[in-house]
Formats: sequence, C-alpha cells, structure tokens
Amino acid sequence: MNASSKAKIRAVTTGAVIAALYAALTLLFQPISYGPLQFRISEVLTVLPFFTPAAIPGLFVGCMFANIASSLGPVDIVVGSAATLLAAWLTYKMPTKWLAPLPPVICNGVIVGLELYFVFHAPLLLTIGSVAFGEAVVCFAGGIPLMLGLGKVQDRLFSPARH
Repeated sequence: MNASSKAKIRAVTTGAVIAALYAALTLLFQPISYGPLQFRISEVLTVLPFFTPAAIPGLFVGCMFANIASSLGPVDIVVGSAATLLAAWLTYKMPTKWLAPLPPVICNGVIVGLELYFVFHAPLLLTIGSVAFGEAVVCFAGGIPLMLGLGKVQDRLFSPARH
C-alpha cells in the first residue's frame, strides 16, 4: 500500500472515530445535550479541525447521528448539522488555537438559536444567547484544555498535523 492510500485510510478512520465519539458523548449526556439551554459535552470535540481536516466530516456526521435523537427531528438533523459543518470548517481556518473555540460558539449560537426561535417561537435573542452561552462554556472550558493536551501529541495522532 502506498503512502497516499495510507494517508486516505488514516483520514477516513480519524473522521469515523470523531463521528462516533461525538454521537456517543451527545447521547450519553442526552438530558443536557438538546434544547434552548444546552451543554452538549460532545462540542468539546469541535476544536479538532484546528489539528486535522479529517475532523470536519467527522463532526458533521457525528452531529447528524446525534441529532436523530433530537425532539426537533429532521429540521435539527439538517440545520444543526449544517451549523456544525460550517463551524468545523471555520475552526480549521483559525490562525491560532485560542480562536479555535469561537466558530462553534458563533455558528451554533446564531444558527441553532434561529432554529429554536422558528420551531418554538421563543424570543430570538434569548435562544441565540442561551445556545451561545452553553457552547462557550463547553468549547472554551473544555476545548482549550483539550487542545493544550493534544498539542503535545498531535504529531502522533494527526497525520499530517496542521499546527
């Protein structure tokens, strides 16, 4: 097997592991993973695109599977997963690790906040603010320590390591 094939297999495997972790963490902590005020523990993984582009489809697929359990049904599978995909791509583009948690906070705050506004007819600023708050807590309080820990072993985990 040539190096290119090995790299592709590694990227697909990395994405699949991230998808499985995201879905499993969301479902494990289901009571706090959904709704206007959510602390989706799996969102700690949204910093991973900073290290590897393989995390982008992994987070998207993991979110799609996790959102199957959402009370919002198909709308959350599509809209929530699209928000995660956009956030993952923007995280990949971030220039420093300190900014990496920001795209999920903004994208999910605005997009999922709008989704909740339209579905539940709740006050718009309240839904955006509450989703963004939960995202900020998880992504910064959990994401930054995760990034600091992964920074020490990124070359062994992610090939090629991006930063």
